[in-house]
Amino acid sequence: MFDYTRSMAPDPLRAAHQHLAAALEELATATRTASDTDLVSVLTLCEGLSRRVDAISVSAVATLDQRGVFLTRGYTCTARALADLLGWTGREARRHVVAATDVHRRATLGGEPLPARLPATAAAFSAGDVALRHVEVIGRVLSTPAARRLTPERWSGAEAQLAVAATTLNSGQLETFGTTLVERLDEDGAEPDDTAPPNNELRLVRHRGGAGGSIRGRYSDAALFDAIAAVIDAQAAPLTSDDHRTAPQRQAEALADVCAHVLAHGRDLPEVGGRRPQLTVIVRLEDLERRARAATLEFGGTLTPGALRALACDAGVVPVVMNGAGQPLDVGRGKRTIPDGLRRAVTVRDRGCAHPGCDRPPSWCEVHHVRHWAHGGPTELGNLVMLCRAHHRQVHHCDWLVRIRDGLPEFVPPRWIDPDRTPRRNAPVHLVA
Repeated sequence: MFDYTRSMAPDPLRAAHQHLAAALEELATATRTASDTDLVSVLTLCEGLSRRVDAISVSAVATLDQRGVFLTRGYTCTARALADLLGWTGREARRHVVAATDVHRRATLGGEPLPARLPATAAAFSAGDVALRHVEVIGRVLSTPAARRLTPERWSGAEAQLAVAATTLNSGQLETFGTTLVERLDEDGAEPDDTAPPNNELRLVRHRGGAGGSIRGRYSDAALFDAIAAVIDAQAAPLTSDDHRTAPQRQAEALADVCAHVLAHGRDLPEVGGRRPQLTVIVRLEDLERRARAATLEFGGTLTPGALRALACDAGVVPVVMNGAGQPLDVGRGKRTIPDGLRRAVTVRDRGCAHPGCDRPPSWCEVHHVRHWAHGGPTELGNLVMLCRAHHRQVHHCDWLVRIRDGLPEFVPPRWIDPDRTPRRNAPVHLVA
């Protein structure tokens, strides 16, 4: 059971909690002997309290996010950090993060304050007049393509109307009302042009002097776009109920996962492309006795040390020895970090991603060195664990401890998430009675 008192700060916060806990206990005691009419009042009272608590929680999430608190703890996704800390599902965590973005005041890069994206909704939410579910609906309705076509004045007017309507409508009614309102305001909705020829473009731009790049594209051919969207949509589904990546993050990683899967398993690709991306490890002579510290990819640019460690766990590696003038002295033969026979052994044991709650199959997974390959970790069964790409990235950039115990992988969360650091395990289907 989650113990919310263990990580609580002292003094004002603890005192406020004690007063609130005492008041709730009094309410619970009074409820036991309440009449039917009083019990009805209890329900409305509890709804009001819930709304105020949600407003406080969302405000805290917004402030933590702006301060970058979770980034310093190894999380690039606030929702994922919230779920690990509070035991929320992915949807619960995401709705708090989105609401925090919508109803909390922002600031420019220069520190100048900006109003909330939904100012009228923010005021009603802070006062307890609307619930978190109403905030979620209003944000969703005003993010549709039709809403984005509205002028700023009409958009603001619609937001104000929705905030007022939310005080009397339930979330389903509010969504219907909001959708109808936006459609009526969107008088100049885009009309399809049947005479225009298809204009399909995709540009790959490598970042200069850095890692990675940008992909920009547009498809006027509906069939082509639908085919791409269908594949990404299927692969971008949350891994589990506790997958806390945002939709753009899931879609970006889905595209990379699909391409990597085709490179690894495709049978009809041209020979030059029918392999996983090669890792070209550039090694100075004086560093030859140590593990590689730098690497480049043919298209992706220079890798960070963390990305290098993650890719080197399970990649095709071509070592290149350089002299002091930057000239190649020797180019080795490519070989896989994880031999095929050992990969099969890891697959038999883990049957896919071993992270608790994840059900990605082996074909969508990589093999991770528990003790990093770059730090001399052995490539043997007792030092390997199978992870999907999303969880592989997480363990390389967060403070989670991965280890093999009693022959099976287990995951130990950071102390700030679980002070007891209770190990967590996935339950492979073949081991469930």
